[in-house]
Amino acid sequence: MKKALALLMALSMVFSLAACGGSESTSTAPSTSTSASSEAEEEQVLAPIAEQKSLANKEYGTDYISLYEKFGKDVTIADVIEDDETGTAYIVRDDVSYALGLDFLSRAMVYNTAVPENSDWETEEDVYASWYRLFITRWNQLLPEIPLYSNDFYDLYNAQIKGVEEFPTNPYWAPNQALIDWTSEKSDNSIILGDSTELSGKFRMAVFGAAQPGASDRSVQDMISGLGTVEPNVEGELVWNDTVVASHEEKTNDDGTLTYTIKLNNDLKFSDGSPINAKNYIASTLVFSSPVATQAAGKDHQAGMQLVGYNDFAAYTGPGSEEGKKEFAGIRLIDDYTFSLTFSSDYVPYFYSIIYASAKPDFLPMWLGENDVADDGNGAYLTDGFYAKNGDSYVMADHIKASAWNTDDTYPYSGMYTIEKWDSSTLMVTLKRNPEFKGDYRGKQPSIEKVVVKRIVPATQLEDFKSGGIDVLSNITGGDETNEALALADAKENEGKYVYTHYSRAGYGKLAFRCDFGPVQFPEVRQAIAYCMDRAKFAKDFTGGYGVVVDGPYYSSAWQHKKALAEGMVLNAYATSVDNAMQVLEDGGWVYNSDGSAYSGEGVRYKKIPADEIDERDITFQSKDGAYKTVKLESEDAYLMPLCLNWYGTTPNPVSDLLVLGFLENPNMAKAGFVIQNTLGDFNPMLDEMYQKPVTGSYGGVPMYTCFNLATGFPTSVYDQAYGFSIEPNEFDNFNSNFIKDLADAYWLA
Repeated sequence: MKKALALLMALSMVFSLAACGGSESTSTAPSTSTSASSEAEEEQVLAPIAEQKSLANKEYGTDYISLYEKFGKDVTIADVIEDDETGTAYIVRDDVSYALGLDFLSRAMVYNTAVPENSDWETEEDVYASWYRLFITRWNQLLPEIPLYSNDFYDLYNAQIKGVEEFPTNPYWAPNQALIDWTSEKSDNSIILGDSTELSGKFRMAVFGAAQPGASDRSVQDMISGLGTVEPNVEGELVWNDTVVASHEEKTNDDGTLTYTIKLNNDLKFSDGSPINAKNYIASTLVFSSPVATQAAGKDHQAGMQLVGYNDFAAYTGPGSEEGKKEFAGIRLIDDYTFSLTFSSDYVPYFYSIIYASAKPDFLPMWLGENDVADDGNGAYLTDGFYAKNGDSYVMADHIKASAWNTDDTYPYSGMYTIEKWDSSTLMVTLKRNPEFKGDYRGKQPSIEKVVVKRIVPATQLEDFKSGGIDVLSNITGGDETNEALALADAKENEGKYVYTHYSRAGYGKLAFRCDFGPVQFPEVRQAIAYCMDRAKFAKDFTGGYGVVVDGPYYSSAWQHKKALAEGMVLNAYATSVDNAMQVLEDGGWVYNSDGSAYSGEGVRYKKIPADEIDERDITFQSKDGAYKTVKLESEDAYLMPLCLNWYGTTPNPVSDLLVLGFLENPNMAKAGFVIQNTLGDFNPMLDEMYQKPVTGSYGGVPMYTCFNLATGFPTSVYDQAYGFSIEPNEFDNFNSNFIKDLADAYWLA
């Protein structure tokens, strides 16, 4: 990899971003620099660096496009120039140097892993690890969220649940998966799983209407939907599911597209005994690539976006449509038990290409009603009735929405279990074994007859466990909770009653941001927050020593992370420093009082934003109590935004309790010029405030909150962050869970 030996001091600039609104601080980039090749130490000149400017009130496709769209497919890892001091990566095109942003690096990490000729990289894994290092470094610079701890997990079991020691949980194999190998000696052959994350009842499609699924809803979904063509094994690796797949073929076509042809076994059944065939495996991709599902979800899920013909199919609105095509060319229904998926050359090659062959069956009436899937030779399609309208609304949109929230036996299930009862008042779901389930990727079937998943509260979870109200307490974390659980299990009088397993978590707890409005859209604000907090103390206080601090979105035991560290990756730990916090704020332009005068050094800071770089949400932005507001400067065409953070935390939650002390009431925050106001409430309303829409029906209607305490997990060994940082509008709306736009990712058309 080419690394710059010396960049001029002017390169030490703060990279800032804006999404739907806001302004940013830009710096004049150096015009020249020296660099070194990985193969020779000859010096070369770095071309002038492209300007980075606000995206507010600019139109994608007219004013700018993504840098990856412009150059990405042709860039190899050997083209990258890296600054040794900042870790910022560049490419040079047309005598201009472009910094590589989060979107570019996350995509290159999985799509640009071909080994360059005559280079130091020997394998695709080597290339992937280098892109990973650059991505993590950039993420660490911009901090779309602040990791607070990466903890150890203990899972505590009632000893009547057998097989736990022989078939333990691990970071990639949770209790809802591992129980397939366990047995229950309870009289009713049951197991009760405790979950600290609130269930919503969105079990059929946990991600419906959202950028990412609720963890507990997804856990239930994984138990009631199964028979995937590709599934994660116990080690979290994706493997072909021979229980489902009779044969498969992978073919790279002459035009650069990639086709998977999959033949299914002919003995698969839904829980009601009805047969499963190829139509069931392609139906949901068709549905959730259509405008009908977009209307139903209030979100375009773009399920088939990587497939050939997606844009044409997604544009089709039904019989008489003036745009698009009825058939989805990249999806073929070959016969009753055979289908094929052809992926666009834009997404080939792909580091984790086996994911492309992954599909699960859905009962057709659940998403299609009385309509059907067909293929006349030009691609699979949905029959005309699916697109029927009542005025401007699709009739099937209401049906799809209702199905996404269905929690009874109206539609059969394909997984290990079926839903017997969902109680929204107690947040408890009862599942019963599906006798028609053929097995997992090993052909293994569960023996436990009944599974209950119930909401637990950390403060009372141990008492609930001791009384028999819970059989499995998973993901026990935090010093007090862990110590109490271990003391219970190890007590002499409890010998033989309890069993526990232990592993390091593949994930982390965090303070997340809605990075497209309010002060946190600016990276210097997020950096200042990190400098004000004592993350090491927070992690120690919360985990009681059963965990560590991480400095990015990674699992420290993952192979690519170890390789990146071996390459010399060094991340900013944001050690506590009020002086550093104030410095980055001043460098970012937070240097005003509310009247536009120079900041006095006390109270709340303000930032000046030009009127053409601010959107309506920022113009109306204010603190929760309304005491601090964005104000219009009468003397010039600009606004002043207050350094106000509105935080929504969940309760009861020990993380929220610690954030009250370490964030809300942290004297460093006030000293640096912040004001923080908060709301503590339930999980689902918090998600709606973060998404700024009523995904669960709880949104207040006024954009207000910018900070949220959540957690991130890596449920498989697949580490693919592509699209999660996209600046393209549709992808941003559907996949960008941090709502962040890295300005380095914009290629300006004018």
